Amino acid sequence: MSKIRILPEQLANQIAAGEVVERPASVVKELVENALDAGATKIEVEIEGGGTRLIRIIDNGEGMDEDDLLLSLERHGTSKIREAEDLHRIDTLGFRGEAIPSIGSVSMMEISSRTEDASLGTQAVLKYGKLLKVHETGCAKGTLIEIKNLFGNTPARRKFLRTVRTELGHIEEVMKNYALATPGVAFILRIDGREMLHLDNSTSLMNRVKSIMHYNGDLMEVSGLNKQNDYGVHGYLVPPDEPVSGGAKLRFFVNGRAIKDRMIIHAVNEGLRGVMMKGRYPAGLIHVTLPAEDIDVNVHPAKHEVRFKNSREVHRLVTTTIAETMVKYQARLKSQLFGLAEERETIPVEPDQVRLYSDIEPENEILHITAEKPAEHSLFLSEPVQKPAATAQAAAPQSIPPSVSSKPSIRVEQAKPVKKETSPYSFPETALDRDPAPKTEIKQTQTPAEEAKPEPFAAPPKPKDDIRNLQVIGQLHNLYILCQNEQGLLVIDQHAAHERLLFEELRKQYLKGSVVRQTLMFPETVELTIFQTQLVEKNSEELDAMGFSLRDFGGNSFVISAIPALAGKTNATTLFLDVLEQFGSERGNKGANRLEDILADIACKAAVKSGHQLRPVEIDALLEKMARANLFSHCPHGRPVFKQFSKDEVKKWFYRT
Repeated sequence: MSKIRILPEQLANQIAAGEVVERPASVVKELVENALDAGATKIEVEIEGGGTRLIRIIDNGEGMDEDDLLLSLERHGTSKIREAEDLHRIDTLGFRGEAIPSIGSVSMMEISSRTEDASLGTQAVLKYGKLLKVHETGCAKGTLIEIKNLFGNTPARRKFLRTVRTELGHIEEVMKNYALATPGVAFILRIDGREMLHLDNSTSLMNRVKSIMHYNGDLMEVSGLNKQNDYGVHGYLVPPDEPVSGGAKLRFFVNGRAIKDRMIIHAVNEGLRGVMMKGRYPAGLIHVTLPAEDIDVNVHPAKHEVRFKNSREVHRLVTTTIAETMVKYQARLKSQLFGLAEERETIPVEPDQVRLYSDIEPENEILHITAEKPAEHSLFLSEPVQKPAATAQAAAPQSIPPSVSSKPSIRVEQAKPVKKETSPYSFPETALDRDPAPKTEIKQTQTPAEEAKPEPFAAPPKPKDDIRNLQVIGQLHNLYILCQNEQGLLVIDQHAAHERLLFEELRKQYLKGSVVRQTLMFPETVELTIFQTQLVEKNSEELDAMGFSLRDFGGNSFVISAIPALAGKTNATTLFLDVLEQFGSERGNKGANRLEDILADIACKAAVKSGHQLRPVEIDALLEKMARANLFSHCPHGRPVFKQFSKDEVKKWFYRT
């Protein structure tokens, strides 16, 4: 007797249902896809009992006549595939021809459908896969499908369903996904008689995104196109620091199909690298469009996953488009904060080179120092400062933090303290601060020669049109710069702001292969472990490219003779060991991302620290550089640089609204 048997049709359908119909949301997904493929512009979904009691889906698509309706009940009956070659260019959502018979095998189903040119429609009634009757009926153009008592003949399947709330959440997610995939289609969802979702087809995609995410702020529009292979990216993202509700998340669509793809998630995160804090996740939607022959959607029974023919190009396009979106977003922020026009040159992005989305800088934005002749300057100043006379130099306070000293040494002599001068940005003097005894003011005259002497910390030259729209109020805790603008109160983290500027300059130098070094007056000797010595030998080229000059001193000892100039007064040995530790870390990033992390840490150590009181000229210079930088809103680790408090927010603090 033969051991191999042909399964009965009903049993085969139930097995197929196990792959296609996992839960009530799977039924909604398959039938909504059929409605969209039928050209529907309005889809209504009604749910009762969490989807097990009733699922009713009504669409105004092209409908089916009696012959097509009966064929749709057969396994592998489809109008979307004609020949084998069609599998390589699928441009519809449903194509397997398994959904309706599979769903019908585990439920009680009624289908009513009518085409536009027919006066009457057709109704078919099935009970767990068995066709009970077919007859003519009066109905509207389109298709109406009712699914009752889902999994009634497979109680084990129903037993493994989650709570009603969980199942309804999955159904709602399906509706939201396809509402975002097809903004030209109206969607209505009713649960137990209550309308839970109503999206009109006249609403723009951006407003539909806001409605679904319950978000009322501004969105960043994502738009990119690779004309060579006709790949496109479009969508909207919530700005990195904007608060969103728990329902807001990132959704992906490929040719109108909602998918789950780790490669695209990685591409989005790469595009937002350096502006998204660890522990926070992007929210919004990303649409990827590409020719149908460049994607395989037939790799998962429920079509949740896809396979790209050229995944590298898709990853590159998504990454570069989102990175360029952040550059445009920075221009918008600068327009709001500094009064600058948004029209600026779009900077090309190359993700394979540590993402060059800020590689092109405006002229005179950051001082360029040659290794042969280092200039004495403040990192905040746009122009090198000429060395003043000895007396003036002794009286001048130390700039923070110097990138390259006039002496080729990492150790910079501290200037002598001087009498504190009244700052134009200080808070008003009170009576308690005044000296009780009046003093005679002595006016000193200057010779023309003395008047021509340059100031040791000259402010950066102002352009013809003032690029800043801020009024500096003062410093808070020697960490935050307080400014007033038209919007209200602006609070700037001086360390995060300076760190971003240093990082961008250091990265630009690294990518050009010309990191400026500062030679140590007293080279430092460091004793390493065997493992650290191996790391030095393995990563010697990267260390040299970062600006470290090392010399083998025998055994496991090395001499550090130079470090990156932008590291300022950072201890050479500590900096080198920290960098070396990251090269040896197994938990950190690899490749270009790891190098970028190391550059970010160097910038962090060199940036002005908390507790450092900035002079007005330094605050001005920092703001000028922020206003000219391509990226300024976040430090390289993703922490925000500033926080804007509106006038209304400030009024609410004091109940003035």
